[in-house]
Amino acid sequence: MADNLPSEPEKKPRLKRHILLRIDSWIDSTLWNAGFRFTETWEEITIFFRRFRVRGLKRLFFEVLGEGMTLGTAGFVVLLALAQPAFEETKKDWRNHDNFAVTFLDRYGNQIGHRGIIHENSVPIDELPDHLIKAVLATEDRRFFDHYGIDFIGLARAMTENARAGSVVQGGSTLTQQLAKNLFLTNERSLERKIKEAFLSMWLEANLSKKEILSLYLDRAYMGGGTFGAAAASQFYFGKPITEVTLAESAMLAGLFKAPAKYAPHVNLPAARARANEVLSNMVQSGIMTEGQVIAARRNPATVVDRGEAEAPDFFLDWAFDEVQRIAAKFPDHSLVVRTTVDTGLQKAAEEAVASSLREYGEAYHVKQGALVMIENGGAVRAMVGGRDYGESQFNRATRALRQPGSSFKIYTYSLAMESGLTPETPITDGPISWGNWSPKNYGNSYAGRINIETALVKSINTIPVRLAKEKLGPNAINDIMAEAKKFGVETPIRKDVTIPIGTSEVTVLDQATAYAVFPTGGYQSRRHGIQQIMNYNGDVLYDFDRDEPAPQRVLSEQAAHSMLQMLTKVPYIGTARRAAVDGVLTGGKTGTTQAYRDAWFCGFTGNYAAAVWFGNDDYTSSNNMTGGSLPAMTFKKLMDYAHQGIDLRPIPGFENPGKEVTGEKVASAKPKDGETALPAPVRPRSLSSASTRLIRDIARMMKEAKPIPRTVQKLASVELRGTE
Repeated sequence: MADNLPSEPEKKPRLKRHILLRIDSWIDSTLWNAGFRFTETWEEITIFFRRFRVRGLKRLFFEVLGEGMTLGTAGFVVLLALAQPAFEETKKDWRNHDNFAVTFLDRYGNQIGHRGIIHENSVPIDELPDHLIKAVLATEDRRFFDHYGIDFIGLARAMTENARAGSVVQGGSTLTQQLAKNLFLTNERSLERKIKEAFLSMWLEANLSKKEILSLYLDRAYMGGGTFGAAAASQFYFGKPITEVTLAESAMLAGLFKAPAKYAPHVNLPAARARANEVLSNMVQSGIMTEGQVIAARRNPATVVDRGEAEAPDFFLDWAFDEVQRIAAKFPDHSLVVRTTVDTGLQKAAEEAVASSLREYGEAYHVKQGALVMIENGGAVRAMVGGRDYGESQFNRATRALRQPGSSFKIYTYSLAMESGLTPETPITDGPISWGNWSPKNYGNSYAGRINIETALVKSINTIPVRLAKEKLGPNAINDIMAEAKKFGVETPIRKDVTIPIGTSEVTVLDQATAYAVFPTGGYQSRRHGIQQIMNYNGDVLYDFDRDEPAPQRVLSEQAAHSMLQMLTKVPYIGTARRAAVDGVLTGGKTGTTQAYRDAWFCGFTGNYAAAVWFGNDDYTSSNNMTGGSLPAMTFKKLMDYAHQGIDLRPIPGFENPGKEVTGEKVASAKPKDGETALPAPVRPRSLSSASTRLIRDIARMMKEAKPIPRTVQKLASVELRGTE
């Protein structure tokens, strides 16, 4: 019997199999029971909801309601995603504007404007005249106290009136939406901006009272004449505090919010009075006042203080104010006097150059906007134009608009090529080339075959900078081009892409002017700046550019800089920018034209100045075949012809004579092509001769470098003076 008993090792496998069978049985039974219970529960739920089953029209109603809830949930998620960029704007210190009160001077010390809230002029909303508040609300937002940031009723009414008139006669934006734009956004016309504006207006309504919103609106809106806020406008136009304005004056102020440049009374008093009369009519139509209450204001319209024709360089001042806030953030005193670098004569000439170009050729080329920045050798920004009309749009296209630079961006690729040991005479092939899935094309889809690098730059051939980047500049060519642009002074982040050698990454006009100002210095940083000195009202110098900023660093070797200058100074004479050559002055530069003719650039320089000029449309629509060698080059020439009258010409490094002959032709012989008439060169008024200017500068330099007189000598001189008395 003992021989038939299982051994000990045989018992263990049977025990393991028994345990595994029990586990398997437990899993099977548990899953089956769970499924059975779920089926029972689902059947009970189905039976329960059958009680609510509807048929006919009721079923249609509930189906629509269910779909609406589904779409509403999806829409809510989309709105939340769209709201995130808008709410990012609120994280900034948007009240910081209140912390600075800045008086700006031009380069010669003449007062040219103010920025920031002047605290003694900022009046609490409760102290403002009642008729001023009524005039503003009747004209800008009659339902201000009834909506929550967006007035759908007012929007529908505006759309109806515009449809009847066949044009835009009423706006649908609320006062809160206008404040959101003034505080956080720009005047750029885009769907993204309108979406942000809507969300930010609701955010303002949720975080501020109606009184605070109205107060901020009255303090921040541009009112023409370089003034911001109703209080400053009252002082500027009427010479009185805002608390003392009459009904007629309140109506005139309220009429400025719509179009401050068009209705500014110091510019066009009849238009301002007509607009004020419309405001009075709005007050009557809205029921705020009766006709009898406004009749006196109609019969006795407001008169204004004669301010002459002086105009502030507002685009420049907006940028300079941002620079002041950046530099002076560490200073305890924020009431400041700032000497800027702007030259009012050059500024006016720059504004007229852009405006006249748009006036004469804008319609033919189908362009509505332009921008320009002019920098003197040494980095001082002498002029800045951010658009054709500051009163119409305060969006600064010179510093904030990101546009593709086209071929004007090629200088960074060519500069790298010169640094790598290539020369203007280096041969290279112009032919079809592909980089991944991208195949750049030349203008006209033609190829020149075997040429040298200088010809490629002068003729603005697209395939060559791509071939240089792909085949000559190494595996990190794109990163190196991005780094080169940054070294030249481009502050806009460059998008990493194989297409950037021909200028597909957006930059600003200020960026390009800064970069091209490197060439007249022979390859050193241009150190662009708009602030020369910052002082408090006691006269203490808190900041001085020459004292507090580091010396310029070389960004381009001497040999590479000479090679680039050799090529760029050919472009206005035998290349794509023949309309840019300054009369009697050696000129260099590069044109740029983007895809579908959306942007046209000319960036150029002489020994004295560098400038970047851009023309295009805010909505990115195409121009009528406008190239960088047409309107931008002509505008550059017009400004530079004016700027170089009566001054000492500085030579471009490597070229001893700044007025030398180029390729056998006099500089002054460069003429427009295609039969177009050259823009007439204006006459620059002479305030001082160049010799007198040099003498004054020498005296200033000697006084600055002179050692202080010892106290013992001062005392002896004082004793002698008393003795003579």
